[in-house]
Amino acid sequence: MNVQVIDRPAGASRDKSKLAIADCDIHPSPKSLPVEIYPFLSKRWQNHLETYGFIYRQGFPTGPAFPKGQPDAARRDAYPPNGGRPGSDLQYMREQHLDPNNVQLGILNPLRSGQGLQNADLAAAYCRAVNEWQVEEWTSKEVRLKASVMVNYEDAISSVAEIDHWAGNPNFAQILLLSRTAEPLGQRRYWPIYEAACRANLPIGVHAFGYGGTPVTGGGWPSYYIEEMVGHAENTQSLLTSMVFEGVFERFPNLKVILIEAGFAWLPALSWRLDKVWARNRSEIPHVTRPPSELIQAHIWLTTQPMEEPEPREHLRDIIEMIGWDRLLFATDYPHWDFDDPTRALPIQIDTATRERLFLNNALDLFSPRRTS
Repeated sequence: MNVQVIDRPAGASRDKSKLAIADCDIHPSPKSLPVEIYPFLSKRWQNHLETYGFIYRQGFPTGPAFPKGQPDAARRDAYPPNGGRPGSDLQYMREQHLDPNNVQLGILNPLRSGQGLQNADLAAAYCRAVNEWQVEEWTSKEVRLKASVMVNYEDAISSVAEIDHWAGNPNFAQILLLSRTAEPLGQRRYWPIYEAACRANLPIGVHAFGYGGTPVTGGGWPSYYIEEMVGHAENTQSLLTSMVFEGVFERFPNLKVILIEAGFAWLPALSWRLDKVWARNRSEIPHVTRPPSELIQAHIWLTTQPMEEPEPREHLRDIIEMIGWDRLLFATDYPHWDFDDPTRALPIQIDTATRERLFLNNALDLFSPRRTS
């Protein structure tokens, strides 16, 4: 459910959500990019950025790929009163989101964090800096928040080093990739990342968007921003298909993958289709020994935002029951314009135990304290 709460100032009274929640997609931001990250970067890379800037695998000639009336996809009421970018002020986040919505666990997913840069050395250094920034400015100051390990996913060597560096650190809850990669995520170039994730006992989060260098569609660049938005779900279906048929889940039986901000209603139909083609063509991929739907059920979680809202609304219940109530993680996408207010986000009636599972307990089970193996 897409909600803007633009008329209520941060300090205004509001009934606190009675239900404690986990928010599995919060986007923190530096107050200014990249200057706030400089203290965590060597002088070499500071000078490099001042001279050359960021070069991604695909450029945006006119700036970020968001409507200009919604810079960085932000809610208009999310700009901190003392200045800075939306999502850049911890105290304002507490007042506007964490406290009134009774957030007990928040997973930080920084964007524009050096992932997908053409310069692999810069990408690795910037990811390390962002990880240190998350600890210094966020998780060390707010016990409810947990960070994501940012990695330069196009370079498996530096990604593995970064995962190993933070393995066992209680500030981190998952490893974050983006969905639009140079090749489908089932390809073997990414397997060392999955191996390191299993070794660290951390799930892999795959967030919509990215800098793969190719269009979001299979036939070229779209004409409209709205096609870009819809394309995240299509792109996520493709990467999941790749991971299933390339044998990622057979090779890494302990791997856990969270698909973030790409919807979820498409999953049952995709699972049916994958099962059908696997049953008829499985001789091509003997390494996939189980039906795709079983592999998906065992290894995949999805976040609720953006939530599809069919009419009649009871169809949503049918879809979730096909997926499994235990496979969905509640998310708001704060501070973005399509933020899902937890008091309004689920348009169907469910019992208290199911609601607690969806809004909190699924995340607590998945992100429980981890040990290094």
